[in-house]
Amino acid sequence: MPGTVVPHPRRGRQGAPEKTTGRQPRSGHGRQCGGCAHARCWVHVRRRQQHEAERGGERATSEGTRLGFLESCWYTLQFLNKQKLLEEIGESWLPYLTPRDAEFHQLWKTKYSKLILRTSDTVPKGLHQVVQDAFLTLQKHGCLFQDLIRIKGKDFFTPVSRILIGNPGCTYKYLNTRLFTVPWPVEGSKIKYCNPEMFDACNALMKLNDYLHNEAVQALKEQSLSETKETKDAGVTNKEQDFSTCVEGERTILEDQSSSYVPRTDCINLKNKTSYNLTLLNYMDPLQMLYLKQEPYFGMGNMAVSWHHDENLVESSTVAVYSYSCKDPVINRNQQEDLRGRDPAVWHVGLKVAWDIKTPGLALPLHPGDCYFMLDDLNMTHQHCVLAGWPPRFSSTHRVAECSRGTLEYIFRQCETALQNLQAESESVALSLKSLEVTIVKEVEGIHNEVEFEWLRQFWFQGKRYRKCTDWWFEPMAKLEEFWKKMEIMTSLVLSEVGKEECTMEQRNEIVSCFLPFLTERQELRKEWTARIGESSHFWMIIPIATTKEQQSNLQC
Repeated sequence: MPGTVVPHPRRGRQGAPEKTTGRQPRSGHGRQCGGCAHARCWVHVRRRQQHEAERGGERATSEGTRLGFLESCWYTLQFLNKQKLLEEIGESWLPYLTPRDAEFHQLWKTKYSKLILRTSDTVPKGLHQVVQDAFLTLQKHGCLFQDLIRIKGKDFFTPVSRILIGNPGCTYKYLNTRLFTVPWPVEGSKIKYCNPEMFDACNALMKLNDYLHNEAVQALKEQSLSETKETKDAGVTNKEQDFSTCVEGERTILEDQSSSYVPRTDCINLKNKTSYNLTLLNYMDPLQMLYLKQEPYFGMGNMAVSWHHDENLVESSTVAVYSYSCKDPVINRNQQEDLRGRDPAVWHVGLKVAWDIKTPGLALPLHPGDCYFMLDDLNMTHQHCVLAGWPPRFSSTHRVAECSRGTLEYIFRQCETALQNLQAESESVALSLKSLEVTIVKEVEGIHNEVEFEWLRQFWFQGKRYRKCTDWWFEPMAKLEEFWKKMEIMTSLVLSEVGKEECTMEQRNEIVSCFLPFLTERQELRKEWTARIGESSHFWMIIPIATTKEQQSNLQC
């Protein structure tokens, strides 16, 4: 049984004992979050973060400050958990299983049952062809980029090259970097691509998205049936149901199929968990990498992507991945039998229970065209990594991104709310503010910071990468820039009002106490961004309006 597998001494890639690190196992430590009652449980920390993000406007600092603080706490927690786990395992590797181990499938069924694999032979051949052509098209046109991410105040390039493709106007933020979708050609959209090949590539990935959505719905239904059979002695009542009435697009997969009754609320949940709004494409050629991290807990070898949970997803939503390594390596079978652990020539996805040293890890090999699904809450309760093989590899990772604050529609709506406080009776009359009420000033300045640091700087920081695919984003970003300029004027108008003689000391103190935190944050973030990108950014025209000597003296009164 998997529980009887014992940790083995750390060994290098050739099987020789690895040099020790001097770490000593510390006694008396239990699992970090196995029972979800631990104060530092990852699941509860992330849920607290989401709750904080949804509350909005309850403190005298902007949304960016609150989320920045939560992200800082999150990374610190991750570091502490990792250090504690390494101390617990001491000088030994934790055990993990591959398909060559007799207990592999039992472990998969009992501890990783929400990981579903669809081998390449189950995927339509025509879909394989157009998707793999799309990967090569994006690579040929130079559309894959290493992202510059920020962790604990330091910038790092991702080892994999990426591009985000998805619903028009949608964004995805991870590790302090906001990516903007290259829009796929949804019905009714008017998208001008740089060339016909780019249209074909985005259209192929949209078709893959639809296919994976259907497969994920089916996998969740099968999982639900399986759980029902395990908990009830009686069989489930068979009924015919046209599932397409509650999930659009499922007709092809459910046609002529008798299935168990699915309540309408469950249908809606299935749709919410599988309606992928974007895909993050990844590419890596391991042989071109100067250095790859070694997997630190199990001795699984080279990692293309370290252990992590996918960020900013709808809670309990399914993640679907299409994997394409450009060719399967030719393996000497005699050599393969001598290998201990996973085959280093083949790409794998690794899984482990988050911060748990009792349950063996799982290394699942991925062959060209394989798809795998992380169902329900697997992404929250477990961590996964990508273990590098020898050939170059593409992957398309389809997600239900949490976009309540990450779409053009949302940020334009925010701008409209802020600009309602700007009044201009006619073109000849100077602009003025309708109200100096504290709650309104706070809301406007919070939106001001959000537009600048979550959208404009994030977009222009990534340079001209999007021009290689489409110019779709440039018009709305220019419009957003005009909104930002008006909000800069509104900031100056507040400062002017504070400096007027008719403004009483009580009024002045009230306005400054709510206003100053936003200006302080703005100043600090501008310094930070200047250090990151210097004067080369398109957004060089941003000048800290609220820091002239006259305005500083007004604030200090």
